Amino acid sequence: MLDISLIRENPEIIKKDLEKRNALDKIELLKQIRKKDDEWRNLKVQVDELRHQRNNISIEISKIKKEGGDASAKLKEALQIPKMIQEKEDFANVLRKEIDAALMQLPNILHSSVPIGSDEAHNKVVRKFGKKPKFTFKPRDHVDLLQSLFQADLERAAKISGARFWFLRDKIAQLDLALQKYAADFMVKKGFTLIQPPYMMNRQVYEGVTDLNDFENVMYKIENENLYLIATSEHPLVGMFYDEMLSAECLPIRLVGISACFRKEAGTHGKDEKGIFRGHQFNKVEQVILCRPDDSWKLHEELIKNAEDFFKALGLHCRTVSVCTGDIGAVAAKKYDIECWMPAQDTYREVVSCSNCTDYQARRLKIRYKANDNAKGFAHTLNSTCVATSRAIVGILENYQNKDGSVTIPKVLVPYMNGLKKIEAVKAKK
Repeated sequence: MLDISLIRENPEIIKKDLEKRNALDKIELLKQIRKKDDEWRNLKVQVDELRHQRNNISIEISKIKKEGGDASAKLKEALQIPKMIQEKEDFANVLRKEIDAALMQLPNILHSSVPIGSDEAHNKVVRKFGKKPKFTFKPRDHVDLLQSLFQADLERAAKISGARFWFLRDKIAQLDLALQKYAADFMVKKGFTLIQPPYMMNRQVYEGVTDLNDFENVMYKIENENLYLIATSEHPLVGMFYDEMLSAECLPIRLVGISACFRKEAGTHGKDEKGIFRGHQFNKVEQVILCRPDDSWKLHEELIKNAEDFFKALGLHCRTVSVCTGDIGAVAAKKYDIECWMPAQDTYREVVSCSNCTDYQARRLKIRYKANDNAKGFAHTLNSTCVATSRAIVGILENYQNKDGSVTIPKVLVPYMNGLKKIEAVKAKK
């Protein structure tokens, strides 16, 4: 949520930012917020004046009574004031709720370095790392490999759960766990505290971490409960500090969440319906940082470097892109994606998202900090994927496949696979 003082004092900054995003409907919303805020502030002035008037009348009544005069007219006037105050306060409270609801719909202010563009085609490549594999044969896609290796059962998953669910079997199930454990160890060595969060969160906190107008259609609501299944552990890890005053000396707080994630993937019908790249349930290890405002841009670079180092360790060829204005979403001020090369698809696919949300989430969630010198403010929140295991598995299958149909395990994961160096086909059993 944006600071209302910015809207009052520098609305042009927000207007220009909305134009960058091509969010012209939000410009009208900005005008409505300013108009209602003017009304609200005017009502507050009127209420203060009425209270002052009531105090003056009380003094006058007391003086008249001391002098033995008739104070009935003043008493009658005084009796009307509380009613007038209440009416104006009630209207001001209604306006305040409308303003706050509208503020929740305005996106974050973008960093000046965010490239301008309408969609992902305009994302800017920042750097590439790792080498593309060279094949002497035509590489197979991950769906063919999973089926030929008998390492997943997609049909039976569809039978009991529908599209975009899967059973991972045997060595691939072990590989999923290996990726989680390696990622957890990788991040703990970098000074992050491992957290396993609750898989459900209430609406009030969810409205703080994300824009539910945009995000609610991809989330699973628990029937007859004020709870949602989490879409990423970023949300509960930031939400755990809801309505808290943090000590500045404790910042930055570095957390790594490990959890299952649940998403409807609405709006992606027909895309990645086969295989395990995009699913309704998947496992992810997520980086989260809470910090003071003057540290957040440096820490944003730290987060993306952590993710790059992780995928370098897996030996995968990737590129890092700065996400453009039309593809960035409402919460982030700047976002990097890491895209992994998928040989069978002959393209790069997103495997990491890394965002600096500045004070946008913290203002909505009332997460503040206080220093020894009594300096106060809203914390900045940042998040980045370390690994979404199913997407990393797709990258490993396609990049580490061999001509005989087997798949080599990346060296860093071999100890986490109990020494297994290669996944070979097994005879399918009914």
